[in-house]
Amino acid sequence: MNTRGIDIVALILVIVGAINWGLIGFFEWDLVAAIFGGMYTVASRIVYALVGIAGIYSLTFFGRIRGEM
Repeated sequence: MNTRGIDIVALILVIVGAINWGLIGFFEWDLVAAIFGGMYTVASRIVYALVGIAGIYSLTFFGRIRGEM
C-alpha cells in the first residue's frame, strides 16, 4: 500500500473516531461499543487503538502540508 492509500485509511479512521466522539458528546451513545458488543470487547479495543494510531499518524499531514507551501 502506498502512502496515499495509508493516508486515506488514516483519514477514514479519524473520521470514524470523530463521529463516535460526537455521538458520545451529544447523545452519550458509543457507536463502536454498540456495534461490537461493549466498550471493553476485544473488537472495540482494536477499533479504538486503530483510531488512536490513525490520529497520531495524521499529525504527519501538517508537516507535508507545510512542505507544500
